[in-house]
This record gives sequence, structure tokens and C-alpha cells, in this order.
Amino acid sequence: MGEQLKKEAVEWIKVIATALVFAFIITQFIRPTLVRGESMYPTLEEDNYLIINRISYKVGEPKLGDIIVFSTDLTQEDGRKKDLVKRVIGVAKDHIKIEDSKVYLNGKQIQEPYIHGKYTDGNIDMTIPEGKIFAMGDNRENSLDSRYEEVGLIDKKDIMGKVAIRLFPFNKIGTVK
Repeated sequence: MGEQLKKEAVEWIKVIATALVFAFIITQFIRPTLVRGESMYPTLEEDNYLIINRISYKVGEPKLGDIIVFSTDLTQEDGRKKDLVKRVIGVAKDHIKIEDSKVYLNGKQIQEPYIHGKYTDGNIDMTIPEGKIFAMGDNRENSLDSRYEEVGLIDKKDIMGKVAIRLFPFNKIGTVK
């Protein structure tokens, strides 16, 4: 019976070790995150559970319209750093102008069917420097984003990844655009 117990223990150790290795590998490529707040409404809502692709910008560049998660110097109520979810509006060398509630990218008004409401607050007129991006929430009247000093332009190194999939609520499982 003792030999059988040893074999059983070895098998359990193999299974647990394999699971730990897979968990480590998976977390290098993806990361779960939970949406807090209404800044991305109607695209994302409070308590949506998302999976972000952590390697998308290690091999590629952020593009107009990508929804990203990035770290900030803002703090949450519990004292931890706050991560934000926003949409990429401009990348390095792009010229962004917000005037009369309209957003212009390189001199052309961009069409934004995803935003909540028709008003984009702020007067912005800037060219985005190398290594930075400009991002805003889809709920422009309720979004702390690149228009405001507290967030400002986002360093590419602070981007955790691109939102890949919404897992919850179950009736909205799928890719996010």
C-alpha cells in the first residue's frame, strides 16, 4: 500500500506542477481586469469582466480605436494604483484637436459612433510626441482621460495591454470594438 501511496503522491505533484507552469505562462500573455466606472459606456459597463492581451503592444503598436488598459499615478480608495480603460484616439506624430465638441485627427474630424452623447469637452490642440498616446473614454462627459492633467498623455510603457474579450456579463461575451 505504501508504494501505491507514493505513486499517487507523485502523480498529484506532477499535475499541480503542470497546472502552475500553465498558469504562469498564461498570465504572461493575458490578464483579467474588471471595469470600474462608466467612462467607457456604452461600449463597456461597470463590472464587465475583461481579458486583456498583454503581448499585443510588445510586438505591435497601438492603433486608432484600440481599447487599452494602462496604469496611472492615480490611487484608488484602498491606496493601490488605479488602472484605466480607454480608447486610443491618437498615437505618436498625430495631431489632435478638440474644438466645438468635435475631435479632429490630423486635420480631419473623426467619426465616433461608439461615444455616448455628442459632446466632447475640452480645447486640445497638440501633436503627440514619440512614445506617447492620447486616449479618451467613450462616455466623454464622464471620463477622466488624456484631456485632463491628472491623466495626460499615456506612456507606451504604461500600457498593460489591449482589451481582447469581455467574459462577463455572459450575454455579452465576445470581442470588444
